[in-house]
Amino acid sequence: MKTLTCDVLVVGLGPAGSSAARAAAKAGAEVLAVDRREAVGVPVQCAEYVPAQLVGQLGLGREFIVQPIRGMRTILPDNSERLTMTPGFTIRRDLLDQTLARAAADAGARLALSTRAKTMAPDRTVILRGKDGGWMRVQPRVIVGADGPRSKVGRWVGAVNRNLLPGVQATLRLAAPLDCTEVYFDPGLFAGYGWCFPKGELANVGLGVRRDAAHPDALRGLLRGFVERLRRAGKVVGEPVAHAAGWIPAEPVRRAVYGNVILAGDAAGHTHPITGAGVFAAVSTGEMAGRWAARAAAAGDPDLLAGYVEEWRDLLADTLDRAARRRALMEERWHDFDRAIPACWAAYREYYAPAP
Repeated sequence: MKTLTCDVLVVGLGPAGSSAARAAAKAGAEVLAVDRREAVGVPVQCAEYVPAQLVGQLGLGREFIVQPIRGMRTILPDNSERLTMTPGFTIRRDLLDQTLARAAADAGARLALSTRAKTMAPDRTVILRGKDGGWMRVQPRVIVGADGPRSKVGRWVGAVNRNLLPGVQATLRLAAPLDCTEVYFDPGLFAGYGWCFPKGELANVGLGVRRDAAHPDALRGLLRGFVERLRRAGKVVGEPVAHAAGWIPAEPVRRAVYGNVILAGDAAGHTHPITGAGVFAAVSTGEMAGRWAARAAAAGDPDLLAGYVEEWRDLLADTLDRAARRRALMEERWHDFDRAIPACWAAYREYYAPAP
């Protein structure tokens, strides 16, 4: 079996992994980044909205942008609406991921697709299996786990996302253009919501609910019912042209550093427990993880990774902790739907008040 050494091994080439690989390589680290998929960003598992500031933060052009978004409409069962001005963009998530992966390669990271991280030994040696079935032993100084909500790297170190929500989505043709994302609450979508995110002539229409609220078959039935509701409302027409499904972390893991192993993005639960938004956090924490991984590798001192914990918590901890508390409240008080939504959804002032 071939043995390689590197400064930083990144597992996963989503926004967190590619951002980590890029940052570490720019800092001078020898980086190997692997992903089990044959093509970066495929299949898409995302509602495909990003806040406006992310595009400027990336500085990687606009080829992945589909359309600008003016704000978000929150729609309740009585069809009352609340408009929140949240400028951003809907995107082609596959193109975003590919743009980030190219930037990592341009910075000097070595990328390996169709490559699975199989096991990690007690000495943190990682066994990889490539597309051709060949095996490889990698001895990295630092490992970055950026392999999604059901992270294998997370399982290796005993850190798993304990609260995952299933999300299902269909892409349909819009009946007329929309300039806002739309979020729909309904008592039948337990502790979750439906969405309609415009992408030019199309829209991503989906929903996420509590994991124990619906069997996969029931979830698909809920989605069909939601799509039909939007058809009747004159929002979408025709049959779905694409489908997607995935898991949404709804609570951060307790730790993000385990010796010389870092978790970032969805693998670390860096996803908003109420809204499910995660791309901005993934890019941001991935970039942080890459910088600190490079420093720790260069110094041969994994204790330096404590700087990553301090930095990501400074950016996200207050927001994620508040959202986790509000999610718990939402699930507890869903039976009192009319009061639960204003207290637990960020479009309302009550969300930012002390928890009742």
